[in-house]
Parts: sequence; structure tokens; C-alpha cells
Amino acid sequence: MDYEVIIAGGSVSGLLCAREIANSGHSVLVIEEDHEIGTPEHCGGVVSVSGIEELGVIPTRGTLENKINSASIISPTGKNFTIDAKAQKVVVLDRRDFDKQIAHQAKNAGAEIRVRTSLKEINGDEVKTSDGIMKCKIIVDARGVSSLINKDREGILQSAQYEVYADWIRKDQIEVYFDQEKYPGFFAWIIPTRTDIAKIGVAGKAINAAVALENFLSQKGKYSIVRKIFAPIWIKGPIENFVSKNIVTIGDAAGQSKPTTAGGIYSCGLGGIFAGRTISKYLESRIQPDLLEYQKTWSEKFGDEFQNMLLARKLFERFDNKAIEKMFESVTPQILDEISKEGKFDFHTFSLAKLLGVKGSVKTVQAILGNEFRRMLT
Repeated sequence: MDYEVIIAGGSVSGLLCAREIANSGHSVLVIEEDHEIGTPEHCGGVVSVSGIEELGVIPTRGTLENKINSASIISPTGKNFTIDAKAQKVVVLDRRDFDKQIAHQAKNAGAEIRVRTSLKEINGDEVKTSDGIMKCKIIVDARGVSSLINKDREGILQSAQYEVYADWIRKDQIEVYFDQEKYPGFFAWIIPTRTDIAKIGVAGKAINAAVALENFLSQKGKYSIVRKIFAPIWIKGPIENFVSKNIVTIGDAAGQSKPTTAGGIYSCGLGGIFAGRTISKYLESRIQPDLLEYQKTWSEKFGDEFQNMLLARKLFERFDNKAIEKMFESVTPQILDEISKEGKFDFHTFSLAKLLGVKGSVKTVQAILGNEFRRMLT
């Protein structure tokens, strides 16, 4: 059977893209190489309530694992400060359940979904899969970071994340540990999902993530591991072209995850929605510029923020542990109060700039970072 659109990858971006295309009355197939939608659960699942709402999803009780009230940020020597996250309304999702919920939306709209089916080759309008050869007008690449590995290895870090049971986990507080010697260019994290249960992970440049995580856990106390996930993450921002002829790239495959944290439920999810809507428009008009509107729409929403995140990453990568300690010493109660009140989880340039010592309003901070970023590129 042939389809108007075939989407390779059944994560958030691919499924939301399928939902939008099917809602417009077009035939769409989602192929997922794993045996189950939502598995393996690579990400931490942290997102704002407003972000989920914008994706058009009302999470079920089973999908919402936990509510986060604060984030504790820890330096290499153990200095720490806490950011109140109540105003930002941050939650932790069960990604397996969340992805299945979106899959159900897509299926109800008319999309077809096949698991244990992988993309093998694209030749014009012909798509070779492990389930046979099909034809389509548009192929959507939503396969995640794996699509980027052979294109640019410099933007990829290896990560390890374990699901852990332990009595030292704080139920409503995320913990982030910075140490440029142990986790260069990134950090270690504890994301609580329920009482005494958390997703605990590390990532960094040129490290053995599994060994680094085992060392991190060994310093925390007694624990039990119930799941281990190892996956690459992308920190280099969006790729140059989201659309090439009849191939549309979305989500992690398009570099739409945050360069600072590699989180992407919101930004990748909207990438899928924007792509789905523009693909639907193109299928009706057959005018190529209609297809190119997808990248324009996503860039208008996230472009400046992602550029500023990339700047923050470049600045952070220049820090050694001594510089990190000095930054912690400069954080005042006033700065923390401003971040808690004005900062946004899904657009966190303001919060990052405040921690890096940039003074001013949200607009001033964004202008300073934007100008600095442009100077670094010239």
C-alpha cells in the first residue's frame, strides 16, 4: 500500500506530525524500529504544563509522574543554590505513556502505525523498509539523534541514565551537578519520578558515561537499579536545512533539542506539529515554498532562543571548576528570586544569563546575549 506521507520514527515529533497530517485528511504511515512506542525511554521527561498544552495533549493521570517544585544546582565542591520552580509549573512525564497517548491521538485521526519496522533506503518517492517497499510523496525523518551521528559527531555526547530506587531521593526537587572534570561540557542529574524513584544520569565530552554514572551513584548511598539506558544526545542546535526535496526532517533528527540541556519534548514536539501542518498544505497546493514554511515557522518560534542557548553553552564550555565556583559565589537571593518569578522553563535564556552575571530585564538580557553571539561568529 502507498501513502502520501511516511514518517520514520515514532517518538513525540513523529507522532505529532502524523496527527496533524491525518487530521487534514491525508494518508500517513509511522514506522518505528523498536518493538513498542515510547520504548526505550531516552529522555528525562521534564517539561512545563504550558508546553504540553501547546502540543495539544492533556496528560492522563498515568502520564504525569511527578510535579517539580524546585531545582537544586550543585558545584564541584558541593556549594549549592535552589531555584523555586512552582511558578514555572514543571512536571515529569512517563514518556512511554505520553508517547502512547499521542500515538492514540494520531491513530484516532486516521494515521497508521507499525512497530518493528525500520527505514532502509530512500530513492525518490520509493521508500525501502524492513516491511517492504512503499511509495509516498513526502518522507519525514524523525529517527532522532541517530540520523545525525554520521553528519557531525562533534555535536554528540554520550549519556547514561538509570532508573534508580533510593531513600535519599527528594520527590519534588530536581538536582543538577556541575563538574567540568567529571562531566565536561555537561552535568549529572537527578530527576525524581515518584517517592524514592528517580531518573539519574550523566553526560559529558570524551567520558565513559556508564563509569561516570556508577561513580556518581557510589557517592550517594544505597540504591537499586531497575533500568539502564545509554543514548547519544545532541547539543549543537538545529541543522541547516529541515527540508530537502521531498524529505522533511523533524525533532532530534533536525537538532531541535535544547543545546543547553538536550531536552526537547516541547521544541521537538512543535517541530512535528509545524511540519505536519505545512506538509498538509503542500499536499494540497503542490507548491514547494509551502513546504519550506515549516522551517521558517519553527525558526521564528525558537531561533533566537536557541542561538542564545548556544552562546551560553560556548561560555560554559570555557569555564573550569574554579570559574564555576566563582559563579556560585556570585549568585544572590535577588537573582534566584528574579529567576523564579521571570524565568520560563521552555525558554530559559533569561535564567541562564542571570546565573552568568548578565544584568537587566528579560529583553535586555536577550539583546546582550544575541549581540554577544553575533560577535563570536564574526
